[in-house]
Amino acid sequence: MNKNLSFLRVAAFIAISALVISASYTVGWLSNLDLASNNDEWPEFQVFWEAWHLVEENFYGELPSPQTTTYAAVRGALGALNDPYTIFVEPQSRQIEKDDLHGCFGGIGAWLSQAEDGSVVLTPMRDSPAMRAGVQEGDVLVQVDDILVTPEMSLQDVQVLIRGPVGSQVGLTIRRQGVAELVVLTITREEIVTPSVTWQMVEDQAGMGYIRIMRFTERTPQELQEALTELKGQGMTRLILDLRDNGGGLLTEAIQVTGQFIDGGVVLYERRRNAPEKAYEAQGEGMARDVPLAVLVNGGTASAAEIVAGALQDHQRGPLIGERTFGKGSVQFIYDLSDSSSLHVTSAQWFTPNRHQINGLGLSPDIEVPLTAEDREQGRDPQMEQAIAYLNDTAE
Repeated sequence: MNKNLSFLRVAAFIAISALVISASYTVGWLSNLDLASNNDEWPEFQVFWEAWHLVEENFYGELPSPQTTTYAAVRGALGALNDPYTIFVEPQSRQIEKDDLHGCFGGIGAWLSQAEDGSVVLTPMRDSPAMRAGVQEGDVLVQVDDILVTPEMSLQDVQVLIRGPVGSQVGLTIRRQGVAELVVLTITREEIVTPSVTWQMVEDQAGMGYIRIMRFTERTPQELQEALTELKGQGMTRLILDLRDNGGGLLTEAIQVTGQFIDGGVVLYERRRNAPEKAYEAQGEGMARDVPLAVLVNGGTASAAEIVAGALQDHQRGPLIGERTFGKGSVQFIYDLSDSSSLHVTSAQWFTPNRHQINGLGLSPDIEVPLTAEDREQGRDPQMEQAIAYLNDTAE
């Protein structure tokens, strides 16, 4: 048996494993799979092997690598499930996902963006290793260590090259406007913290605070407590909570966040196949349980953010203002695989405290306010304006 064929045999069994996992919803089953089983145990794969032998014998071109073929087999099997959230994530993407949910990583502290020509542009964060090393806003990244940055690379590909262990060094070659020669910098990676919560007092609105949660990470509950403490110290007596464009994140942290605003009780119900309904409750010892509240949502409010918004709506803590939310109320279990890739398997659905279905429907705002492209161009935010008006009317 040639090398490609032996790897393809493994790929086929991995693909079958993925389908079985989605049906069984258990981690333990995966550990009991015998990938070395005889092919006779899987007669349905006879056609697969027939087809691939013909490809090997007749394809005019270079065959893909064993890893590429394995990953393609897994993705092909998952595609048969017709579920956009049951997915296979390659190792590099999985590491970035872990970093994002952890809220910190080893890096240089620079935002990456992609220009129309595909080049990667750097913007250093304030007081970051990148800024201290001399990176300037608008610098174009040409090379990372000895690897050229090409237009075919995604920003995620470049992120993987730049990130690394805290204390290690990375070399950047940069093209700078107005400078004839390329600039070469060596930067020592540090722990870069990516905040998930920002806050401030609303200008010209006495006692009104504003908190935005961008994502639910391991750091979010602590950051929210810091925000509430600081805003209360500045005289906050009413609050706008902005969940717009929050794509979700960690469930436990979302429940903890909800607990800052309600007097205990159910935050969500979870339903799995062949299992009783499970209720998740908040402790009810939060810092903002009695603070008048308005919640901003839009079509980018999804998953765990919809859990928070739905719980606040059902507990009548404050109106949802803006646009209908995204409608992702399904739960994915994440299985880390042997090569650091991962499998995300839809295993349950979430429902609000009043058992409203989120998945595929989203949440309807109590006060619907669209935000148009013209509003954005002119710097207007009618949703924010409506939240301010609501809180002012409540105070009167």
